Amino acid sequence: MATIIALNKKRQDLPPTANPHNALEQLTSLVADDLAVVNQHILQRMDSEVPLIPKLAAHIIASGGKRLRPVLSLAAARLCGYQGERHRKLAAAIEFIHTATLLHDDVVDASYIRRGSPSANALYGNQPSILVGDFLFSRSFQLMVEDGSINVLRILSNASAVISEGEVLQLTSKNDCATSEQTYLEIVRAKTAELFAAACRIGAVVAGRPAAEEEALRTFGLNLGIAFQIIDDVLDYSAEQERLGKTVGDDFNEGKITLPVILAIHRGNEAERAFWHRTLNEQNQRDGDLVFAQDILRRHGTLRDCTERARHYGAIARDSLGLFPDNELKTALLDVIDFTINRQF
Repeated sequence: MATIIALNKKRQDLPPTANPHNALEQLTSLVADDLAVVNQHILQRMDSEVPLIPKLAAHIIASGGKRLRPVLSLAAARLCGYQGERHRKLAAAIEFIHTATLLHDDVVDASYIRRGSPSANALYGNQPSILVGDFLFSRSFQLMVEDGSINVLRILSNASAVISEGEVLQLTSKNDCATSEQTYLEIVRAKTAELFAAACRIGAVVAGRPAAEEEALRTFGLNLGIAFQIIDDVLDYSAEQERLGKTVGDDFNEGKITLPVILAIHRGNEAERAFWHRTLNEQNQRDGDLVFAQDILRRHGTLRDCTERARHYGAIARDSLGLFPDNELKTALLDVIDFTINRQF
């Protein structure tokens, strides 16, 4: 269960990194050979005799971002000294799980932009998107079974189940201004952080490392994932659309209750709470409402405080890597924490 951290309590800030925006590129470069093989597995396994499947899958995978989750899994395995090849297929399985959830998310949220391009459901429709998402989930389980480890299967299948639970929990809290911080964090933990945690944990599992290292990497991934999603929710109200790669204000337009809004509701006056109820609960939105919502968030400092909250989870992720020896991979993983919190896209 995710823990709520009061913003008036002291916590350890993360030291700034010299080049936070290069951190993910640096980490990716350290596992470039492994990632090339992962990409080959992805291309092979998304193939099908049904033409629409590889066509739609290729579209969503090409627009799915920077392969952060498989990169983390590959890096975690190498951090643990693993020299084999099992982690490559498993990283492909992790990317398939993530991609399947993106397809389903875009349908549920009626999102028509993904990373600056039309989403799969915008191009091909909702039904094909859902079915191809199911296909990718199936492919991920085939890869898990081929690995032959019951422990790996248990970790990744559990993550898949938790993600689905998070989707349903988010759906039930949508348009509900009474949503608590605890519920929000449970959604974030389930929908986003659980796959981060599983991806990192798998690195220790394939390397046969002790339980303490497995738990350390799980903790790293979980808290990095929480920080990642909090910042994502901040960016939805603060970033420019061209940088973010999706429509700014999507969460507002869809009536999602995210942490910036939860804090603003708690801090606001009666008129502001009535505004949130009209725009989010009732979905009765007018021209200028998004700009007004952004103004409320700025006046109450909720975007700033959410970023501080993300820094707290980043500090936990940083501390969890303390038992691993210092090396280039560890430094790159630590820098990715700063990238996650300081990113503008």
